[in-house]
Amino acid sequence: VQLQACGGGLVQAGGSLRLSCAASGRTFSMYSMGWFRQAPGKEREFVAAISRNGASTYYADSVKGRFTISRDNYKNTMYLQMNSLKPEDTAVYYCAARGGVVMHYTGRSVSDYNYWGQGTQVTVSS
Repeated sequence: VQLQACGGGLVQAGGSLRLSCAASGRTFSMYSMGWFRQAPGKEREFVAAISRNGASTYYADSVKGRFTISRDNYKNTMYLQMNSLKPEDTAVYYCAARGGVVMHYTGRSVSDYNYWGQGTQVTVSS
């Protein structure tokens, strides 16, 4: 599966952005999906995950209550709605996919995923 993330940009603290991740090449509903981010000089970290049918989601504590992950299996697209953005949310955001998993699987580490998009930059100014 090929992944293409978009929707990043520059936003003031307290603002919102919606990231999208478009998938192609395989049956999208067969993949568990996730969002990760990487700030300069830091390791890539987990943000949120969603199961194949969207029924199960999981969030990092740092974004819980502010970010919402969702997917549209008919449009082969995953989303990350980011509200109440903070300067510490500044990073390159990556979408990821994992195939061959059960319906409600949600991976929570980099090693849980085997397909990655190219990343989209999110910058939050104070």
